[in-house]
Order: sequence, then C-alpha cells, then structure tokens
Amino acid sequence: MNFAFSEEQEAFRETLRRFLEEKSPTAEVFRLIETPEGHDPAVWKQMAAELGLQGLPIPEAYGGQGFGFLELGIALEEMGRVLLCSPYFSSVCLAASAVLNAASEKQRSALLPGIASGETIATLALLEESGSWDPASVGLEYAGEGDDCILDGGKRFVTDAAIADLVVVSARAAGTRGTEGIALLAARTDAAGIEVTPVEPLDPTRRIAHLHFSGVRAERLGPDAGGAAALAKTLDQACACLAAESTGGMQHCLDSAVDYAKSRVQFARPIGSFQAIKHKCAEVLMELESARAAACYAIWAAAEENDELPLAASLAKSFCGDAYLRAAAESIQIHGGIGFTWEADPQLHYKRALSSQTLLGDPSRHRARIAELKGF
Repeated sequence: MNFAFSEEQEAFRETLRRFLEEKSPTAEVFRLIETPEGHDPAVWKQMAAELGLQGLPIPEAYGGQGFGFLELGIALEEMGRVLLCSPYFSSVCLAASAVLNAASEKQRSALLPGIASGETIATLALLEESGSWDPASVGLEYAGEGDDCILDGGKRFVTDAAIADLVVVSARAAGTRGTEGIALLAARTDAAGIEVTPVEPLDPTRRIAHLHFSGVRAERLGPDAGGAAALAKTLDQACACLAAESTGGMQHCLDSAVDYAKSRVQFARPIGSFQAIKHKCAEVLMELESARAAACYAIWAAAEENDELPLAASLAKSFCGDAYLRAAAESIQIHGGIGFTWEADPQLHYKRALSSQTLLGDPSRHRARIAELKGF
C-alpha cells in the first residue's frame, strides 16, 4: 500500500487549490453564509464546466470524469481548507454514491449525468426522530413497487435539502424490521406533497432542512433486496470523504495559527517564540499527520472497494472528527480574543468541526462500531 499521490494527482491538487483560493477566500465565505442559497451558483457551474468536479468519481458512461475516490479525497481536502460553501458533499459524496451503489443501469443513466454536469443538485435523506445514522433505524415506510412507490412521513436535518433538485430517501417496506426491507428511493423535490423546512444550522457553511412527505411519488432504486447494503456502503464512503475534508480544515487551522503566532507580538517578541504556543502547534501537527493517514487509508479502501472499508471508515471518521475539533479549538486559543469574533474565521472552522463531528454519526457510535467489527 502506497499513500503517496502521483504527479498527476499532485498537479490536480495544485490546480484545484488555486481555483478554490480564488473563488472561496474568507471574505467570500462570510458573504455567502448570509445569502439565501448559501453558495454561489456561478462558481458551482464553473466547478462542473472547467474542472469537472461534480463528475469526478462518476464513470464516463454516465457523463462523469471516470476517476475515483483518491481524486475525490484530494478535492474534499482542498475544499475543507477554504470552507467552500457548496452542496458538493451532499450531491457527490452522498447522493451520487447512493445512486451508483443501489440503482439499476437504466436509473444510473437517467440520474447521474445531471449530477455530473452540475445541473442537478442532489442529497441523501436518512435521519429521523431517533437521530441515528444506523441503517437499521430507518422508520419511514413506503408503499407500492418500482416506479410507483408512495412516501408518507419525514426526514430530519437533510444537508442542502432546500436547494436540492433530487433527494435519495431511505425507507423500508411496510411491516419490515431491522435491515430487512430497506430501500433507497429517488424523488424530485418539486414533486407534489414534499414540504421543505430550512433549519438554522450550527455550521452556516453547510445548510440543513427537514423534509416531510405526504403521498409523494418516488422511484425505488434497484431491486427489493440490497437496499440496506447499498446504504451502508454509501455511508462508509461518505465517512471517508468527510474525514478527508476534515484534514483540510485541520491544515488551515494549523497554518492560520502559525501565521498569526509569527506576526502577533507580546513583550517585544512574537508569541510563536513562547513554549506554550510551540507545544500547541506541535500537538496539532502530530494529530494532523495521524488524521491524514487515517483519512488516506479510508479513501484507499473506498477506491479499492476493500473489505476493510467499514473499519477504515469508522476509524477515520471518529479520529478525524475529534482531531479537527481540537485543532479548531487550539487555533482559537492561539488567536486569542480575535479568534472568538465574528470577523475572524477560526470560529467558522470550529463550527464546521462541531457539525462534521456529528454528521454521519458521532465518534462514540463509530468507536462502538469498530469494537463490534473487531469482535470485542
């Protein structure tokens, strides 16, 4: 196993970094979180037309670029560095993966080209009243078969639901329990009977909303059996992607703190020369390298569709979530009083870290899953 990226992948990283630094500086992030959309539609179109980012992991047969999770991990790490305000994670890492994992060939051909081109913004709806990310916790039931399924019920805290065109909904056949009868269904958000209620998020750079379905027609993706396995695989892949995004955020927290420590002067010397500040930066650096290794391992397992993906995904999600939060907290401390202010970006990374820590399941759930997978 080699965690080193190729020259082509590093060149892609540099190109993407320049693009994102130009399109998503801190001032632009602050502007976008005050807008109704929460992102810049023009930049979203550029991401698709100029860099093909939305189609990065989607096969060429469905209008994508035909790359894989390694390149997707690079993209997410760079997006995490600049706190890119966009529905990329929802559309590509959640919805597109769900369609690829669950849908038939005909359904993939119908749904994926729009996502790959950026014309369709999509998301995945899983959470319900229980707040559990376990596929077995799905309670929403559907009636009917194939293209003629009916949904009645609700989903909570769906990322980017208010701007999505397509939502992939986890539901179960009436009368089933556990993972039995679980399916993924595709519904258009402009369909009759769908009610979208935006929710004020902790992290203003990633929007969420509640969904309520009243007799909504949806299309079941794939056959009756296999929905639970497709959903579980999608969540594992998304955990690997979120871990990569978190390492990008950690890198920014460290770089920002170091730069500030070099320029902030107290007692006629930069605060970076104080031992306490050096220790904080060194500890964040050590955790960052460990987090990056865990994220790379999970991304590799996703790219190879390795049997170790469930373990690697939970390991990366739990470790990177905690590490990002600590890095953001230390960045605030090093910045001092200004780190808490609205005008500075350390507080934005802290909110993103808090949000990412619970998205797809909190660290305690994933540690319990690791113990279960290892037979403890």
